[in-house]
Amino acid sequence: MVQSMPDVSPTKWHMAHVTWFFETFVLRPHLDEYQVKHPKYEFLFNSYYNAVGPQFSRPRRGLLTRPTVSDVREYRRYVDDAVERFLVDRGEEIAPELTQLIELGIQHEQQHQELILMDIKHVLSCNPLYPHYHESGPIPDSGSPGESVWTKFPEGLEMLGYSGDGFAYDNEMPEHRIFLEGFQVASRPVTNAEFLEFIEDGGYRDPAPWLADGWAVAREQRWEAPLYWTRQQSGWHEFTLGGLKRLNPHAPVCHVSYYEADAFASWAGARLPTEGEWERVVRDRPVEGNFVEGGWLHPEPGPAAGDGPHQLYGDVWEWTCSPYVPYPGFKAPEGAVGEYNGKFMCNQQVLRGGSCVTPLSHIRPTYRNFFYPHCRWQFAGIRLAANI
Repeated sequence: MVQSMPDVSPTKWHMAHVTWFFETFVLRPHLDEYQVKHPKYEFLFNSYYNAVGPQFSRPRRGLLTRPTVSDVREYRRYVDDAVERFLVDRGEEIAPELTQLIELGIQHEQQHQELILMDIKHVLSCNPLYPHYHESGPIPDSGSPGESVWTKFPEGLEMLGYSGDGFAYDNEMPEHRIFLEGFQVASRPVTNAEFLEFIEDGGYRDPAPWLADGWAVAREQRWEAPLYWTRQQSGWHEFTLGGLKRLNPHAPVCHVSYYEADAFASWAGARLPTEGEWERVVRDRPVEGNFVEGGWLHPEPGPAAGDGPHQLYGDVWEWTCSPYVPYPGFKAPEGAVGEYNGKFMCNQQVLRGGSCVTPLSHIRPTYRNFFYPHCRWQFAGIRLAANI
């Protein structure tokens, strides 16, 4: 139930919130005889749905000593049982709109499974004993991935966004045409060793490669390295969900903000890709990589340069230089569910590709993640792009 910063929520709260989602959007509106488990849970576990009602203060979720973890688990069992009975009773009579809502709830829970691991990592990192969440053994290391190789893509009209019959969030639609100038992308994400060169060259002391807002935040927060890096007598280490580990120079750099990613790209004489460019690169490539199912819960070193860009999925979310804005023709759904994505389309940046704590079944080429540019506790890294 610990909360280490305003962006982090206690694991207990996550468990209650994903349960609240089904109670609020599935059971209460569609099951006349349903009785809520507790009248205050709507207030305690509503995240940001203003159309539902007021919410308990997000930065104070760690003060919710009650309900207990046992109470929350009982709440979850209570709602799960009710949803199961509801589905069995309705059978084939469930309307398509309700089926979509239930799937949204499942996808929503997958998002919170990733958030739980992000938040647990931050909580444990605040402890000077560096406790580990799990012990999976050493991260596989195939050796140095070698120099990054550039792949060129010609200019042309491209399609951006989701189309099809499967699930996708509303922010991935509608599919639309965009024009891309010719561009090139690096074959792999930036490694720890490459980012260390940026640090040793005064990257955190020189304002030249930084955006003005980024430099101000870096000075205010006294950034000197990516989040979870620590300098020991024996060299650089980083905190992982497996405890404090020696920094692997070949693994993708992780837990950098958009500001740090942009500064590194500028220092390297490159830039970050747009989300349209990123989606063009992954076209026809299989969704595979180091996801949460692998059990490492940390970015892995990639193979040596091969046929075109690789490590596009899993390992680290890749920052793009695209702001998180609605696609042309986007319209948020009516009601409280319309607040799921649309209300956040301002002042945030898009990330693509998933990470080592993302469920494999949750990701697809058009998936748009988004965070504020100063955020670092998500598993975010860097892939470079450049003009031709």
